[in-house]
Amino acid sequence: MSGIMEINRDTFWTLLEQAKRECGQNLCEEYQWLEEKLMSMVPEQALRFQYFTRGYRDAAYKYGLWSAACVLSHGCREDGFIDFRAWLIAQGKDVYLAALKDPDSLAAVEPYGGCRFENLSYLGDWIYEEKTGNSAYDVAVPQGLQAELEQARNETMYSPNIEYPLEWHELESHLPRLFKKYLTPEQIRENIARGVAMWNPNTLELQMMREKYKPQKVKSSRKKGGDAR
Repeated sequence: MSGIMEINRDTFWTLLEQAKRECGQNLCEEYQWLEEKLMSMVPEQALRFQYFTRGYRDAAYKYGLWSAACVLSHGCREDGFIDFRAWLIAQGKDVYLAALKDPDSLAAVEPYGGCRFENLSYLGDWIYEEKTGNSAYDVAVPQGLQAELEQARNETMYSPNIEYPLEWHELESHLPRLFKKYLTPEQIRENIARGVAMWNPNTLELQMMREKYKPQKVKSSRKKGGDAR
């Protein structure tokens, strides 16, 4: 049982990690476990949980991570990426930060539950509304929380290519572990030949991001005198 009664940027992650240990890969049980814990706290703590969830979810809105989500979950549209980021948060702080530092690290994470955890995005708001009759989206940020959210975002080290939306032909060189685990060169060639788009090419933001954040070359892992590892 969790003894946490106050949500800050440390206890937020502790609570999620405890939920993961208790419930494993059962997202319904994890939601119920978190709901029970937050229900036992005063309403402001549910509000704080909501803001931390939203803050970390927004901090992960990066095309480089979205590219990895597309590979990991076999396609990922806008709504799906919201739910993916909530699922990523539920994996705990270490997995979350590692994914933003290197999206390819997700190759080591089990893709259970369809890599979606929609309900987590709204858990704090639902509990706050149950307790107070008000929505978390309609109240002011609690005093001091904005500074905590900024500190939380400052914890994050991003991949150099985190802003860049990868196309099919770029996946193997930039997400080699995910590519090896979930795709084949034949699948990529078939997708390109069939005109299956990775993204909507008419999206202005997408065009701007691909132009502005051209990816850095990935350093070769081949060692002199030996095979690539």
